[in-house]
Amino acid sequence: MILLTFNITNIDADAKHGSQITDEERLKIIAENAKAILRILDIHDTKASFFVEVSLTEKLQNLIKAISSKGHEIAFYNKDSNLEKIENAKKNIQGLLEKQIRGIRQKDVKIPQQDLKLLEFNYVSNIDNANILFPFKRLKRDTVISEEDGLSIVPESISPYSQLPYNDFVFQILPMKYYQNMVLETLQNEEFVLIYLNAWQFTDFKKHRLDIPFYRSLFSGKKMEDKLDALLSFINEKDMATSRMKDYIF
Repeated sequence: MILLTFNITNIDADAKHGSQITDEERLKIIAENAKAILRILDIHDTKASFFVEVSLTEKLQNLIKAISSKGHEIAFYNKDSNLEKIENAKKNIQGLLEKQIRGIRQKDVKIPQQDLKLLEFNYVSNIDNANILFPFKRLKRDTVISEEDGLSIVPESISPYSQLPYNDFVFQILPMKYYQNMVLETLQNEEFVLIYLNAWQFTDFKKHRLDIPFYRSLFSGKKMEDKLDALLSFINEKDMATSRMKDYIF
């Protein structure tokens, strides 16, 4: 099973010297990128899970409704919000969609699992930092979904052969043929592959002059769209099953 997920977060980058970018423009970039992803998913009739940053949920309600109306899962991404903010966002978005928010993803700031269970989350999908040296520091670890504090804990996937994680940076940098082989090999040993990408990777950085590291701008924008399209074509050609996170876990 392939679990395809996308993080809808703000771009943590200032405008390049001599340029300016407002908060409203940043939200517009997020929406444009998400709509590009949705178009590709529609073409290949693939459903995915979108983890929306808690602090952005109120500002992106139209986008959240659009994503949900396409049959994709809405979950939360907690960057640095406290428990009260997460609870309020959950109530608001559940009221907006008339659907339960079952999943949450965390990276640097991690709310205790017991507290997340009290807010009626069902699963946690935590991720680690990904940078240019990060893939080479990873060690093999358990990739089986476990149960802790009444929550399903979904680990990051990692290739049993190359030892590379399926994070956003690896997808962006690796040649697609190598990545496809990595997926095939992993599914021979594991029950699922969890892939996660960031919507900001689909930004055209020539158009939007944001100061990001050079290695992060490589193969971004339209090239990321082409890579996602190639991956989904490959998945369909090989008749691989895909699922939203909440459906696979429950």
